Amino acid sequence: MTHRRSLLLAPLALAACSVLPDRPYLETQRFPLEPRRIGAPRTGRGRRTLLLRTLRAGAGMETRNLRIIRPDGTESLDFYAEWAAPPAEAAEQSLRRWLIDSHLFAAILSPGSRVTPDFVMEGEITALAAMQGQGVGRAELTLLLVDERNGSRLVGQLVTDGTAPLASGTAPPTAEQAAAAMSAALGNALASLEQALARYA
Repeated sequence: MTHRRSLLLAPLALAACSVLPDRPYLETQRFPLEPRRIGAPRTGRGRRTLLLRTLRAGAGMETRNLRIIRPDGTESLDFYAEWAAPPAEAAEQSLRRWLIDSHLFAAILSPGSRVTPDFVMEGEITALAAMQGQGVGRAELTLLLVDERNGSRLVGQLVTDGTAPLASGTAPPTAEQAAAAMSAALGNALASLEQALARYA
């Protein structure tokens, strides 16, 4: 009886499998977070050195998925579109390149360097999202600047914020539009930071 019952159930099991819908494969899109400098960098080079410590991820910044803030304030994560590297890691590399190209300092040092820096900067990326209701991409960095020449004296806290238009306006953006706006917003935030650091170079 057991053998006959299994034979009768087998066609039913196969029929049940056949009614499952075919789901199309969606390949994950990956975007570099690489803001571009607009205009030529300044000439010359500063006399002081700056040590840039590892940039941390603020609340909600741990995920690679592109973040969109809807007009009602709710957050949407695109699970089929993500940054090529974690946002904090990519933002740190972008900040490092930006400061090197700025020529504000004689050198931008990395953790572990044997050179004694004049200044140390540390902090975190606190915002990186496409703000659909406002029609902009937004990026924000919160940083501390320490003067090592005067016994590790805190110079101040720098909050640098940048925005850039979304090509879609206030309509839901595509992944490409969201990534482009956020990358441009980070570039504007870095440009603002460069201006703030000029007085210390």
